[in-house]
Parts: sequence; structure tokens; C-alpha cells
Amino acid sequence: MQERSSVSDLANQLRRELDRYSPDGKLPSSRALVERFRVSPVTVSRALAQLAAEGLVVTRPGAGAFRAGPRPAAAPAGDTSWQEVALSADGAADLVPRSVDATGVTVSLAAPPPGVVEFNGGYLHPSLQPERAMSEALARAGRRPGAWGRPPMEGLPELREWFARTIGGSVGAAEVLVSAGGQAALTTALRALAPPGAPVLVESPTYPGMLAIARAAGLRPVPVPVDADGVKPDLLADAFRATGARVFVCQPLFQNPTGAVLAPDRRGEVLRIARQAGAFVVEDDFVRRLAHEDAGPLPRPLAADDPDGVVVHVGSLTKATSPSFRVCALAARGPALERLRAIQVVDTFFVPRPLQEAALELVGSPAWPRHLRTVAAELRARRDAMASALRLHLPELALPHIPSGGYHLWLRLPEGADDTAFTAAALRAGVALTPGRPYFSAEPPAAHVRLSFAAVAGTEEIAEGVRRLRTACDEVLPANRST
Repeated sequence: MQERSSVSDLANQLRRELDRYSPDGKLPSSRALVERFRVSPVTVSRALAQLAAEGLVVTRPGAGAFRAGPRPAAAPAGDTSWQEVALSADGAADLVPRSVDATGVTVSLAAPPPGVVEFNGGYLHPSLQPERAMSEALARAGRRPGAWGRPPMEGLPELREWFARTIGGSVGAAEVLVSAGGQAALTTALRALAPPGAPVLVESPTYPGMLAIARAAGLRPVPVPVDADGVKPDLLADAFRATGARVFVCQPLFQNPTGAVLAPDRRGEVLRIARQAGAFVVEDDFVRRLAHEDAGPLPRPLAADDPDGVVVHVGSLTKATSPSFRVCALAARGPALERLRAIQVVDTFFVPRPLQEAALELVGSPAWPRHLRTVAAELRARRDAMASALRLHLPELALPHIPSGGYHLWLRLPEGADDTAFTAAALRAGVALTPGRPYFSAEPPAAHVRLSFAAVAGTEEIAEGVRRLRTACDEVLPANRST
């Protein structure tokens, strides 16, 4: 974190001083910058590279860095209005018009403005990411023989074997494909298993990114309610009968956003119901490696108890590492596996080999289990800190379930509240959070918000964020308005 801040600070300082030099004028040497600003040569190199990427500086090997010449005038904007007609006509014959709405995803990907507490993040804070272990793994991977060559299209055999062992049961390496992250794997699965216009059963509420995938593929998401024990089997069976759907997408472990875990007596029921309907279950096992310290033994993936190829399993390393460490398992049996493989090859060819080699290095190192233990303890502490602060400062927000895994809490707002208005008020108070509406494929039963405790710096920032939310509550929640 310190190095990253130093690079930014130095780049800002050099950017302010560029007017001292004429175009093509030479900047001080790297050694001079090291001595003047008391930073490392690496920091100087990265700061100059940042300015070069912005077109402000030109670096010449053996000569140094020079101020870039004036930029050419921008060309006048073209007229793209014709595209509205072209894109609308493209889906005119679709049974279910395709719509690409990424707002439910970008809300957790966009970095908030400086000074805003990030309760909307979907990834670990940099202080929780295994940056050193990943860097060392990538360096070792780069030195492996053939590391920069073309990998097998299905993925490296050793990595597929590792993923198969983590899934368990009778799943073997031959039934695993290496994919470029969970989002890509879910996209491949839905394209492979459901034709455009088909219904697809989804948990309600559920991950907005999956709803966006379904709609972009021309599918029709049909909600099946969940409670504290996961999806309700009787309603799942009713939905299969009513719609004729052949796909059900679920998160049996620490569901997003509710945090629910599919109860033991429901696991077999879900598989039986899907098998009877001749349908697939897409298991999004997205945070298995983010169990909290007090979680206890975890249930096996559904895929481990499925000999008949009902389950298509998605399990990623990304959530437990870094948003840029996009390596994932996509596992299936039978003809479905061949269709998944074909679609993935057409879409992406393969996951870059250096990243696969780095994943092997990382999960095989002593640093990996240490990292998981550290994250488990830290997430438990953050969860408890957020839950306690909410009970103390915001008792009107209902917290029906405190999960033992994952990175967020799901809160119900008082009756009559509007989650969009509350989200806007929270941002004005200096807190970014996620409104609940995008998590529902149909009308929500009540207003909700999701608060992440993983993307902030620590428990002190959590306490400060909740204190700021008190201001938002006083501004917009019905119970707090003066009459």
C-alpha cells in the first residue's frame, strides 16, 4: 500500500512540474529523482511509466525521460445515432429481447470517491489480499519451462486436478475446465444450457451479475424465494412445473446477498427435483474460501454428491485473492461438458498460461493456507464489528441473519423506505453501499441494502461508516422524519 501511494504522489508531483520543461525537454535522471524525493528506483520507474501511459512523458532507452510534445487537436465527434435503430432491430425477432444492463454489477466494481467508506465493494481490501504471495507465485510461474506457451484449451492438467480435489466426491480432473473467473464461467454455463427465450430459475434475491448475464443472453429469469435455509424446495418444484425451465442457478453456500446456507435436508431435495424435471443446477460456489473463523465444517459442494451430471459447478479463486486473479473451475459431466468446452473455446480460446501457472504456484505454497486462516479471522472480526455497530447505532435496520462466511450483511429497511433514496443519502453522508432492488428479478417484497465489510481498511473504518449511516437514516427513513 505504501509503495502504491508513493508512486501516485510522485507522479502527481512530476505532473505539476512538467510546465518547467519545453516540449521534448529532458527531465532529471532517475538517480536525481531518487535522491530528491527520497524514494526507491522502482517508485521512480513506475511513476514515469504512469506519465508515459498518459502521453505526458516519452521514455527513451539509454537517454532518459522527456516531456512529450503537444497533443494533436481532438477530432470532431461523429454521429452515432444510427446505432439506436441498428441495435433495436437486431433483437426484434427475439422471444425475450436481450438487454445488457450492467448497473447491478458496476455498483460493486466502481471505486467510490476519495474519503467515501466503501461498503459496496465485492472484493477483499488490498490489505487482505495475498499480494506478496501472488507476486512471488507469478514470478516463479514466469520461470517455468513453457510458461509463456499455449496451454491446453481445457486448462493445465495439474490445476484441473487441484480443482477436482477441492470439489470432492467422484469429480475428476477430466470433468473440470479452467475458466477466466466466475462471471465468465456463469456466462458460458447459461449459454450452453439454455436457448434464447427460455426461462431460467434463479434464487430470489440473487446476484445481480447473474441476472445481467441471463438477460443479455435473451433468457427469462424466474424467481424462486429463499429463506434462512436456502431455496425452498416446494417452490422450486412448483416453478419447474409452471415454467418448463431446464436450468436453476443457485448459491448453496453463503448465498449472495442473504448469506444463507442450503440446509442439509434440502440439498438432496434440490438435486432430486431438478433431476425429475430433466434440468441442470448451476452451482455458483463463489465464496467457499471466505468462510469465517467460526464457520465450522462446511458442507460439500452439491457437485460432490451428484453422480448423474445434474450439477454444473462454478468455483473461483478470485474472491479469496484479488479481482485480477481471475482463475476459476467450471465442472460438469456428460454431453454438457463438451458443450461447455466448445463455447468456452469459441469465446476465449483459453485462460492465459502464466496466470494458470501462477495459480498452481500459489495454491501449492505454504502461504496459501496461512492466507486463508488470516482472512477467516479478519472477516469474522469485521462481521462482528459491523453487526454490533448496526445494532447500536441503526436498530431500525433489520438484520435477520448473520452469516458465517462471505463478505457482506443483508439489511431490511423499515416499511415504506426506499432503498434508492437511502443509498443516495448514504453517499451524501460519505458511505457507498449497494441498494437491494437489483438483486430481485421481479418486484421485491421489501426494501433492502447490502453492506460489505471486506473492502474497507478495518474495523475502525467500519465503525466510522456506520456512524455516517446514522445521518442517512435520519434524513430519509420514514420512522425518523418529523411529523
